[in-house]
Amino acid sequence: MKSLLKLVERPGRYCGGEYGEVIKDKSKIKLRVAFCFPDLYEIGESNLGMKILMGCLNESDDIWCERAFAPAEDMRTLMVERGVSLSTMESGDALKDFDIICFTLQYELCYTTMLDMLKLAGIPLRSDERGENYPLIVAGGPCAYNPEPVADFVDLFSIGEGEEAIPNMAKEYLRFKEEGKSKSEYLRHISHSQGMYVPSLYDVFYNEDGTVKSISPKFEDVPKTVRKTIVEDMDSSFYPTCPLVPYVEVVHDRVVLEVFRGCIRGCRFCQAGFVYRPYRERSAEVLDKYAKENVKNTGYGEISLSALSISDYTQLDSLLDKLLSWTEDKKINLSLPSMRLDSFYEDLLKKAMNVRQSGLTFAPEAGTQRLRDVINKNITMENILGSCEAAFEAGRNSMKLYFMNGLPTETDEDVLGIADVGEKILDTYFSKKRPVKGIQIGMSVSCFVPKPFTPFQWEPQNSVEEFQRKQQLLKGAIRSRKISYKYHDAKTSAIEAVFARGNRKIGKALEIASQKGVRLDSWDEYFDYDKWLETFEEAGIDPKFFTERRIPFEEILPWDHIDCGVSKEFLIREAKKAYGEETTPDCRTKCSACGSCGGLNPSLF
Repeated sequence: MKSLLKLVERPGRYCGGEYGEVIKDKSKIKLRVAFCFPDLYEIGESNLGMKILMGCLNESDDIWCERAFAPAEDMRTLMVERGVSLSTMESGDALKDFDIICFTLQYELCYTTMLDMLKLAGIPLRSDERGENYPLIVAGGPCAYNPEPVADFVDLFSIGEGEEAIPNMAKEYLRFKEEGKSKSEYLRHISHSQGMYVPSLYDVFYNEDGTVKSISPKFEDVPKTVRKTIVEDMDSSFYPTCPLVPYVEVVHDRVVLEVFRGCIRGCRFCQAGFVYRPYRERSAEVLDKYAKENVKNTGYGEISLSALSISDYTQLDSLLDKLLSWTEDKKINLSLPSMRLDSFYEDLLKKAMNVRQSGLTFAPEAGTQRLRDVINKNITMENILGSCEAAFEAGRNSMKLYFMNGLPTETDEDVLGIADVGEKILDTYFSKKRPVKGIQIGMSVSCFVPKPFTPFQWEPQNSVEEFQRKQQLLKGAIRSRKISYKYHDAKTSAIEAVFARGNRKIGKALEIASQKGVRLDSWDEYFDYDKWLETFEEAGIDPKFFTERRIPFEEILPWDHIDCGVSKEFLIREAKKAYGEETTPDCRTKCSACGSCGGLNPSLF
């Protein structure tokens, strides 16, 4: 690939050699791993999980983990024309020469890009077509919680957090390799380890109506369910303190501090809020140390705090005090992610003003109190307006608000309520003498996608036409020029839902799409909805079966053999409470017995 650098735009995507990259002596390496991100460099190089897992692997002297990303269209065209195989950034060696290839699946629309990367590497797509001479294909990430759509292409899935599981998986593969044992022997062995799912060791049968009849292991020693792995002690787990510094601008070009994992809230649409449970924090002292080491080793001038709900961090005051004690003098900016409106108090806001002079981001999600109760958002209009008033008093005059269309039980009144929230925030701003030109509210409205392991995993998705109708209804209701409105493409959300709730039959459609050259579906310029409809028809798949159908609670789900730690009984209880517009308190207020904390040290949460 490096021979083509002079012929493509942004050669920095492919050249490697960045400050901080890991180079090892190949003569001393016993196992080689290629960690692949199925998207462009500037997206993948921003991913913290990739940095963490690569760091865990590279701690071993006899293992070398390198990076590979999907090429942009100009590079891909040249590679195909000249017969150049996809290679890694560090050594420039072809992917097919590695022992293990790991893919991180962060979003469903990356599936075709993963397949395209295998094609560019000269590796057969289907696992049953790959013999001993091909690398072991491993996948993980949030999408692995429903691995079935890509089960035909992956040898091994790592379910859950990989800091301990991935190095163990690699070391066991090295042991089997040195003992001269086969890939099939290794897969049978590793299936006994927690979090390791080998799809080829399971049979899936279907009913005549297309629903799943059974998912069962082919052998008695293979687990019936695969339980996710977690890291119990966040302070002692590996964290990168000398990440590489990209040559080209990437999406998150800054130091990223992962403050905690999990969530105490339980918003019923949010997959991350359930699959990342239980809640575990890093201490303020450890985070401050990581921040100093990262800034020293990279030279970055900005630090971003990463968490699902940063204001739930119990040591946030202490952490901000520690960081501000040295970042202000060094002219280093701090940035906070979206804040919960019910936790946004005045003292924190004053500190946030010192952190970064930028707009605030809040996520009310729904426009009426009734629908906020349905989704278990646990905030009121009083919370929203009170937080906005505190922000205005502190000198903030711009903010972004995130909402969602198509949530279960949503009515037109709920849709119009989104516009009403914006108007009430404007009224709050103008209730006192403030600059007329100062205020600007950005509203971003996404489309609801039912995701596995949420209380809404059984719910139907709105049709594309219904989403578009609601988007236009809301657009017509927003009259102030001080409110900007953006909405997500309903067609991409529809395809995302097919993959999110799909079974193994989806693999046939993915394979056909890959043959048609489909890739980079998360990019507007590449996504082709009509081509997907054509592909589903060729594969004999009705996409509405996976999107617009309400699934009965008693139906076997394609992912029922995966255990994310949260019980199915709890999710059903939460779904029924949603129908009754009944909320569930957060985990700190009252334990709701979801099952995720069983057997773990309560002091960690």
